[in-house]
Amino acid sequence: MADEKEEKRVQNLIEAMRKERGYLQAPWVYMAEKEVDFMEAYNNLYEMGLKTGKALPVKTRELVAIAILAFRGLEGGVYEHMKRALRHGATKQELLEAIETSIVPGGAPTFATGLQALMRIEEEEKKAK
Repeated sequence: MADEKEEKRVQNLIEAMRKERGYLQAPWVYMAEKEVDFMEAYNNLYEMGLKTGKALPVKTRELVAIAILAFRGLEGGVYEHMKRALRHGATKQELLEAIETSIVPGGAPTFATGLQALMRIEEEEKKAK
């Protein structure tokens, strides 16, 4: 019985994480299956940082995350957070301006990483038409 409850808890967490993010990386699924307590704590931290806060809406928080991920060179993360920002009301112009903002503190590589992610989104939109 405990195993069934644990498995249900794991599946509920995985489903909730996928729904909130719009995607879910395979390592997060793996970790949820191995250490559900840890992933629940991580997910709570994620939600505290990237859901609407007292002053900043999700869209704005995502724009901040996008610039930081671009600085770290994580184009895949930038791409996924751009898609999430769009789902929460950001425009492509806002995404572009977040990346423009990152060029001074982050340099050209940061800028290029952000542009690559935005270009990927626009290419997918063209293909979908």
